[in-house]
Amino acid sequence: MHVARSLVLALGFVLACASHARADATIFLGSSTTPTARQARGFAIGGGILVLGFEFEYSDTQESLEDLVPSLRTGMGNILLQTPVAIGRFRPYFTSGVGGYRESLAGESETQLGGNAGGGVKVRLLGPLRARFDYRLFRLRGEPLHPTVHRVYAGANLSF
Repeated sequence: MHVARSLVLALGFVLACASHARADATIFLGSSTTPTARQARGFAIGGGILVLGFEFEYSDTQESLEDLVPSLRTGMGNILLQTPVAIGRFRPYFTSGVGGYRESLAGESETQLGGNAGGGVKVRLLGPLRARFDYRLFRLRGEPLHPTVHRVYAGANLSF
């Protein structure tokens, strides 16, 4: 009982002293490069304390019937490992997460779980406004047409 109280007090002290707790939101445009380049767009919202962050991200890539390439919608919960402070104007991060996806082509679809890993950098521009550049590798479970998908994007990021 004494050990549990000590741990709770220590955790409370650490959280109370963590002045770098922040949240941010990103809107982005990019490209899914699997199997051909198509526009991807979406948003992310998250927060973090020092080096550990979390985010929810939604992305939508349109299908191309001409090239027989499916649409892909993803909703992922991610954990980020990032530098505790910006290095110059740059704050690099690595991320990994899991969530769901829906792949559709010509009326056929696959809905299943998937995972992603990647990284990027947030670049401070002016005040709370930052640019964000990101790369993700998605691994899709089930029977998608393309079980491995690559995506790159650039976005506007607002820290609050």
